[in-house]
Amino acid sequence: MDNSSYCIAVVDDDEAIRQLVEAYLHKEGYRTVGLGNGEEAWELWKASPPDLWVLDIMLPGLDGYELCRRIRNEAEVPIIMISARDTEVDKILGLELGSDDYMVKPFSPRELVARVKRQLQRQQRAAVPESAGALAAEAVSSAARILVNGLALIPEERRVFWQGEEVDMTNKEFDMLKVFTEHPNRAFTRGELLTLVWGDDYYGSDRAVDHLIKRIRKKADMLPIEAVWGHGYRMRIEGSVQ
Repeated sequence: MDNSSYCIAVVDDDEAIRQLVEAYLHKEGYRTVGLGNGEEAWELWKASPPDLWVLDIMLPGLDGYELCRRIRNEAEVPIIMISARDTEVDKILGLELGSDDYMVKPFSPRELVARVKRQLQRQQRAAVPESAGALAAEAVSSAARILVNGLALIPEERRVFWQGEEVDMTNKEFDMLKVFTEHPNRAFTRGELLTLVWGDDYYGSDRAVDHLIKRIRKKADMLPIEAVWGHGYRMRIEGSVQ
């Protein structure tokens, strides 16, 4: 896809940094929207959501953490956080709130553009079937679904039902559930789940797995995803998968 089809929101109250980032993105053909505070960014999200966010943490008023949390509660649009804060706690908090990447100021604008490209490529792959053959196989039965102890997934429609009620899930939440239901009772490490859900070129912390599972549990109370001490997670299934 042509880069000009993508719109990148750059949110930073430092005008010099904002303009520098936008200039490098323009060189690669991306369209940009530059914003200096979180309130304007939230209004943009409600009016005309961009395809990716470059989001500073320290913003006047509505800060980057809260803005990230709000956006992530509604969609899986890629979010790259940038900050002068270089502590492990700050990075983990940003990733737990749902950011896809975290860069520390001062950073290389070229490296930022490279990470933007990776995030958009990953998003595009997630939205497109792996192959025409896979799509044809799913089309054999429009009712194809995975049923597991009160949980039903319809992959071709990316819909989730829990105990008879439909539950809205983001792309990553759906992909995580699909991994677990396709491999009932198998214990996955956080690293394995990162690769399967985020892709093998993901650079973030494995704490992102914990945060995603917390979000799933909030939406589907009593879902049998359990922690495996010192290892990772599994979905405990009684009986067989239909």
